[in-house]
Amino acid sequence: MKKAFPNVSLLLLLLLLVLSLLVVTTISEPRDQVVEMKCGRDREANSSIFIVNFVATMENISEQMRTNGYGEAVVGTGPNANFGLAQCYGDLILLDCVLCYAKMRTLLPQCYPYSSGHIYLDGCFMRVTNYSFYEEIRGPDDKAICGNATQKSTRFQESARKAVLDAAAMAPRNGGYAKSQALVSGSVNESAYVLANCWRRLNSSSCKACLDNAAMSVMGCLPWSEGRALNTGCFMRYSDIDFLNAEQQQQSSSGSSKAKIVYSQLDSQVEYIFSLLNIFYPCFLDFLGRTDDAVKMAKILHDSSLNFKFSVLQKATGSFDEANRLGQGGFGTVYKGVLADGREIAVKRLFFNNKHRAADFYNEVNIISSVEHKNLVRLLGCSCSGPESLLVYEFLPNKSLDRFLFDPNRGKALHWEKRFEIVIGTAEGLAYLHENSNNRIIHRDIKASNILLDSKLKAKIADFGLARSFQEDKSHISTAIAGTLGYMAPEYLAHGQLTEKADVYSFGVLLLEIVTGRQNNRSKTLDYSDSLITAAWKHFQLGTAEELFDPNLMLHNYNSESDMKKDILRVVHVGLLCTQEIPSLRPFMSKALEMLLNKDHILPAPTNPPFIDESTMELNDNSSDPSHPLNATSSPSVASMSHSSFYPR
Repeated sequence: MKKAFPNVSLLLLLLLLVLSLLVVTTISEPRDQVVEMKCGRDREANSSIFIVNFVATMENISEQMRTNGYGEAVVGTGPNANFGLAQCYGDLILLDCVLCYAKMRTLLPQCYPYSSGHIYLDGCFMRVTNYSFYEEIRGPDDKAICGNATQKSTRFQESARKAVLDAAAMAPRNGGYAKSQALVSGSVNESAYVLANCWRRLNSSSCKACLDNAAMSVMGCLPWSEGRALNTGCFMRYSDIDFLNAEQQQQSSSGSSKAKIVYSQLDSQVEYIFSLLNIFYPCFLDFLGRTDDAVKMAKILHDSSLNFKFSVLQKATGSFDEANRLGQGGFGTVYKGVLADGREIAVKRLFFNNKHRAADFYNEVNIISSVEHKNLVRLLGCSCSGPESLLVYEFLPNKSLDRFLFDPNRGKALHWEKRFEIVIGTAEGLAYLHENSNNRIIHRDIKASNILLDSKLKAKIADFGLARSFQEDKSHISTAIAGTLGYMAPEYLAHGQLTEKADVYSFGVLLLEIVTGRQNNRSKTLDYSDSLITAAWKHFQLGTAEELFDPNLMLHNYNSESDMKKDILRVVHVGLLCTQEIPSLRPFMSKALEMLLNKDHILPAPTNPPFIDESTMELNDNSSDPSHPLNATSSPSVASMSHSSFYPR
């Protein structure tokens, strides 16, 4: 298996660009251009049941497509049932069919939460709905789509009509598929090309009725050079360009023996390639213009043995049972799972792929697979073989720090020594990310909900969906702003200039939250009007910082109360140094760590923190709108920002 993989990696690398050229020297195309995708109007009745049924339907159809170029499946009953059908058109070889279907399988789940949808590609078709539609030949969505680039001559129109009628007549007698070509009178090089295809479930009379209707519809596109009929039970296309795959045309010619030999050799690999495409294609779909990213993803998944089967993770989580839900954020929902070997895992379920989520998915896998540290959460694997992308992490039983810090009762478990351990662990993890010689990384979303706690309440940094690699020779990264209000450095929030000092600022906010048990971006819901940073700065200046201490800090014996207060005040001091308005004055993480550990280190006086007008920040705060997608979390985030959350916020 491992020896064969590099050859398959090459196929994946060239997936839609040159794979077809490896088949034969003549043209072979999966024709995976989308003609139309349409979703139904009725929402699913029960999300959990519907999704399980949908995934099973896709899996069943996949098994059939890789050998027959056609598949159908029925899973479930009632309003959450899934009736599915997929078919490639008759001139596609099996390998091209696999590629065409892989794209449909990735796109159609975007119809969720609606219970039905259909998609026409130029090489294949798929439909899924909650009732049996297999015998239907007409429907309200039947239409013709006409190309309007070129108006053709009267002679071409005559040839096109002849070719359309010929194909419509031949297909019912030929298993539902036919193609035809009609030379334009008076021309040596111009022809009209036609493909007609019925779904295999239709008998010959139903096929004829469907194509007769499609023929009348598509001929209405003349005099334009291109026309397609999208009917409930069939598909028809005419064009002045030869879009038909040439291999099928040539199988009866004298040159067909060579093609058949190549087909035979490739057919033996189709099943293997198909299984790999099911794994990789959804992940690569949004990176087709980014070859390096696709190669990296393939290498990561292979070299690190990261891939999990969707069915394995589905079973481990009890089909994503609500009882196993650990938390939910704007980027997905996290479930506890138990593998067959007894290992406990956390599965981040990134609901149905789209371009932005695919980008964050790739980024998180890429970033976290390149680093390893005791204070970073460990990625165990991923899956992108179903309609959802899944990330698999080590399971941390105590979930996230915010669950303790901001809860008066749970906070009692975090006496000062535990909190200081969490501070140091987080600092060590961040220093490693920033100063790792192989791959310097800026996290961009350091906050209490992204600090996970193991069974001994030791800290691990999680959620790398927004993280970015940072090169030594760069002064900063200019990037779209992303993160959570209350934790973002002012220069980043205002100008999008990202450096390690943005993480340092967030770390400083976290230090103040750990000491006070108060959340910075929740200041107006508490009993003080200033932000936490402003309040800490004012108390520090007045020498009254002890008034902000979380009462739970005093619930544990320490060497002496005065020593503990000195240590807590030192952490407040470092927190204010990290949140200074001028980035160059903030310490690097390694220096901040040294300040925290070395009690003899004389700390410089902090300068003013940024006094941000919170009413200005509210312009981008949609927390009052419960329907806004970012309000899946408890932390208000800038409206244009998408961020992932690992455990509850």
